[in-house]
Amino acid sequence: MIRTKRNVLSHTMTSQNNPSPESTKTWSGRFSEPVSELVKRYTASVFFDHRMAMQDIQGSLAHARMLARQGILSGEDLADIERGMAQIADEIARGAFQWNLDDEDVHLNIEKRLTALVGDAGKRLHTGRSRNDQVATDIRLWLREAIDLILNLIKAFQLSLLDVAEAHAATPMPGFTHLQVAQPVTFGHHLLAYFEMTRRDAERFADCRRRMNRLPLGAAALAGTSYPIDRESVAAELGFDDLCRNSLDAVSDRDFAIEFCAASALLMTHLSRLSEEIILWMSPRVGFIDLADRFCTGSSIMPQKKNPDVPELVRGKTGRVNGHLVALLTLMKGQPLAYNKDNQEDKEPLFDTADTVIDTLRIYADMIGGIQAKPGNMHAALAQGHATATDLADYLVKKGLPFRDAHEAVALAVRAAEERGIDFSCLGLDELRTALDKVPGAAERLAEDALAAISIEGSLRARAHIGGTAPDAVRAAIARARNELDAQKGA
Repeated sequence: MIRTKRNVLSHTMTSQNNPSPESTKTWSGRFSEPVSELVKRYTASVFFDHRMAMQDIQGSLAHARMLARQGILSGEDLADIERGMAQIADEIARGAFQWNLDDEDVHLNIEKRLTALVGDAGKRLHTGRSRNDQVATDIRLWLREAIDLILNLIKAFQLSLLDVAEAHAATPMPGFTHLQVAQPVTFGHHLLAYFEMTRRDAERFADCRRRMNRLPLGAAALAGTSYPIDRESVAAELGFDDLCRNSLDAVSDRDFAIEFCAASALLMTHLSRLSEEIILWMSPRVGFIDLADRFCTGSSIMPQKKNPDVPELVRGKTGRVNGHLVALLTLMKGQPLAYNKDNQEDKEPLFDTADTVIDTLRIYADMIGGIQAKPGNMHAALAQGHATATDLADYLVKKGLPFRDAHEAVALAVRAAEERGIDFSCLGLDELRTALDKVPGAAERLAEDALAAISIEGSLRARAHIGGTAPDAVRAAIARARNELDAQKGA
């Protein structure tokens, strides 16, 4: 997938002030004067939609073969079209194709070149279709490929994530709420949260692909066509699962583009959350991880700096993708049926969204695999914030104390520790009994096993259920995740 901006083609884009008959607009017979150069540039889409060229050729060939099977196009014409399209595909692949601004878009550029190569057969290709259903088909073909690539890249990211999570299934770190130390978790368990997020992301992209994979070709401009076409055979050749069932909707629907951008915005939001954590974890004030140097930059003035530029950019590019989603929703909100020129504006945000997601996933899979955890710093951080206070409350409840009483008693113990300037975990058994004594029935329920229950290891080990942070539960979750990804190979 090639990133394309408006200025990339400026050196190869041609425009003729006095066009020859070959470059005259396909609809110019209706008009008494040529389109101005300013309007020509303002309305042209070939700057960006040329990236759908191979999909346009693919769709045109399927359409031509159907026309030939239906007796609408001769076998000789079909052979000429196939020969011409093969040459055009080769020219595009070699970068030798001349994109012409006068021909507005990718579709007319290819059709004009085809006509120049094979004559009247090229002019017959457009029988029974419109650029409206043609572009709707091309963009679905293009986006289907993009989604397939994204699904593979999500899987690569997940596998890297699982590798790091498995290596740290038993590495304790603080779990946070409100960015305050809450309870101990393991680093592996924390990373698995992002596996779950991207699992849902993959499901959304797959759902989007399923709904999108319906053929609009055959709807023509908006009402269908009077030619005896066979849409089912075209759908089968192009790999579509079904047909768009209403011609008006077929040419004007852009739900699939909006849905793709919505799925992309959610994926980028998840990666942005992880980026924020990586940035925090990498700060020397936290020091939980280090990133490989290849994902960081230095400072032009401060020689000691190692800046996490990649996660910062992911965090920033999330706003870009969110903006594209809003742009497409706004684009469609006031359009009457059927096709309108507004829809030309769907492609740049869609293309940029796909490019951004693809580039982000590619770099993130590599970056996650290169994370170097610092278990000592993670464990040391658990000595701040009274991380196992809830475990003592749970211990007292299991010994028969009502939870609200247990909560109050442990809060008093935490206050006692803070008054001494130490962490809750540093209090001995006698000190805990003294602190709990203000709540009737609390102190006498403490026994020697209480200290084991409120240790970091004891806290983690106690949460051994599915979805819990116990090391064995984390390893089991990783095994299930790997089995799930392996099963996708045969799906």
